[in-house]
Amino acid sequence: MTQLAAVDAARAARILREVRAARLAGQRARIAPRPVIEQSWGRMLRGGVDPDQHFRPGLLDTDEVLRRRETSPLRHVLPVLRQGLLSVADTARHIMVVADEEGRVLWREGSSPVLRMADGLGFELGADWREDVVGTNGVGTPVVVRRPVQVFASEHFVATCAEWTCAGAPITDPRDGRLIGVVDISGPLETMHPATLAWVDSVAKLAEARLRERHCGELDRLRAVAAPVLARLGGRALAVDRDGWTAAVTGTPYLSRVALPRTCAPGRRTVPGLGVCVVEPLGDGWLLRIAEEPLDEGGSRIVLDLTHARRPCVEVSGGAGTWSRELSPRHAELLYLLATHRAGRSAADLAEDMFGDPGRTVTVRAELSRVRRYLGSLLEHRPYRFCEQADVEVLLPADPHDLLPCSTAPAVIGARLFAASSSANPGT
Repeated sequence: MTQLAAVDAARAARILREVRAARLAGQRARIAPRPVIEQSWGRMLRGGVDPDQHFRPGLLDTDEVLRRRETSPLRHVLPVLRQGLLSVADTARHIMVVADEEGRVLWREGSSPVLRMADGLGFELGADWREDVVGTNGVGTPVVVRRPVQVFASEHFVATCAEWTCAGAPITDPRDGRLIGVVDISGPLETMHPATLAWVDSVAKLAEARLRERHCGELDRLRAVAAPVLARLGGRALAVDRDGWTAAVTGTPYLSRVALPRTCAPGRRTVPGLGVCVVEPLGDGWLLRIAEEPLDEGGSRIVLDLTHARRPCVEVSGGAGTWSRELSPRHAELLYLLATHRAGRSAADLAEDMFGDPGRTVTVRAELSRVRRYLGSLLEHRPYRFCEQADVEVLLPADPHDLLPCSTAPAVIGARLFAASSSANPGT
């Protein structure tokens, strides 16, 4: 069985070498690369990554690696990752690699011979394995596409990694959906197994579940601190953690989360969805006492910033102050579509734009309900649109291909193609 697996791996590697060579030569291969790999290769070609360069990424010094370890939420889930992966990894001639959200290798454990092989590739502690630095790989590519990816043999864009196979899965912080790192299993190409990706992804999800448990415990501790304080207060108030998750409320309906200003500090602050609040420190969070005067949201300026492919955000400025919020990929898509259709879109229109299926209105309505929690009356419905008083500006990336690059929404793909065509043929 082992010999058969080795033969199959060698045959697959040979086919992939042909596919890669054809793609780099601008020719049609007899077998098309997988979409996630072909899209990554396209990014590498546009970014000027040299497919034949043996590049050893620069290393962080030991002190910086230790500093990043001590501040990374990933340190809390290392036991889960080790228990789920290392027991099999060493026997299967794999190593486990844990990198931060920038693709920097912070932990590396497993088979000693494979660790030495990884050293020869520059796959070392502190190394920078972003996709735009070392090409398509099991650390950098999941950072870009935000989903699990297996990269086998010559699916690696850079030739020196062609004897290697890896499978990586992103890990996100359940408090805010922010990417905090990637866990990867790597080894010689003959160790490839179709189930490896599902294995790594399941362990990454266990790690996220452990982070969620930790967060629930933190909210319980904040709730215990807040209870006697809220009991003495008159009026409306909430106790929230540093990320806006609600621990306790009094005099107001319960909200699971509020959109805190990016730079929250004590004093009178505008909190989206709540209005003007008096903000005070409370344990490891904030006490928000809601002021009685209404918040005037008219005449606001909304800037939808899509220039950073991995971190789209919205900034709102008005008479009550300025605040900004990082957007999930789905919310970034929806706000982009509404910004380009100021007259408004029905739920069916948006479902067609997003999924190519006008019947998926339940998903659209649910997501827009979440958006309205922080945009409030700036977003109207029937049809969905920005309010007339709002001045809306969209900041787009310089390269049209980088417009929400992970989006598969038909309307976004069409906008990318149109913009690319227009920039290539400015006279048309």
